Amino acid sequence: MANIKPRRIIGEWREGFALDLQTLSSEFIGYDEIGHPRFDTTRSDIGELLYQLKYKSDKDAVQEIVQAVEEFMKDWHPAVDILVPVPPSTRRAVQPVLVLAKAISERLRIPLADCVTRTRDIPELKNVSDLDDRLELLEGLHAIDKSATQGKSVLLFDDLYRSGATMNAITTELYEDGKAADVFALAITRTRSHQ
Repeated sequence: MANIKPRRIIGEWREGFALDLQTLSSEFIGYDEIGHPRFDTTRSDIGELLYQLKYKSDKDAVQEIVQAVEEFMKDWHPAVDILVPVPPSTRRAVQPVLVLAKAISERLRIPLADCVTRTRDIPELKNVSDLDDRLELLEGLHAIDKSATQGKSVLLFDDLYRSGATMNAITTELYEDGKAADVFALAITRTRSHQ
């Protein structure tokens, strides 16, 4: 099983964690033949598994990631009624957040509620560095199906926690429009820039 070092993530939710950092180090080593920067990157165990799933479409990584989530949840065990995935921000053949949410839901027997939808397309937030610009893009971006969340305790799930802007925006919507009783947050990994 992958080693993890859970890290608290602070936000609008009651309590939240990422299982570990995505990368432990990344050193610039030059440019490839077409001018793209190259890095020598060391990832955490769970970060490497997520990388393989997300960028190599390696579905074999899913079970080991889910096993790590299951072990972590034995200690954390927030009282939740449903698991709500953050909608994917990029179109991929394999959507890691949805694949993992489904597998975690099945393993932990927490009903999956795919009840958050995007109202429009926006540029990838990882390419928007200014926080005010990110918040403006997130304004009204998500709609909540209140019938799935009203009065429920929600485990909001994402694969990678970067700035927390998206998860915070969705948490606010879950409380305000979705009338959720409580929200907890879980991410598989988080970036080093937000330790």
